[in-house]
Amino acid sequence: MKLNTEEILKKKLLDAQEMVRDYESYSKEIGDAEVSDLFKDFAEESGYQARKLRQLLDKLNKN
Repeated sequence: MKLNTEEILKKKLLDAQEMVRDYESYSKEIGDAEVSDLFKDFAEESGYQARKLRQLLDKLNKN
């Protein structure tokens, strides 16, 4: 099954949002400070990706 651009953006946006939630949640559960901090950083990076994907999706929908 071939996805179009909008469908791919939506799928990857959902994936990135889920990664943010997962990393944030795990960062609070893990007792190891180094791993917790790393997961917080990963959550921020995934958040950045989600924002960029959202911007592209919004731009695509305006056209």
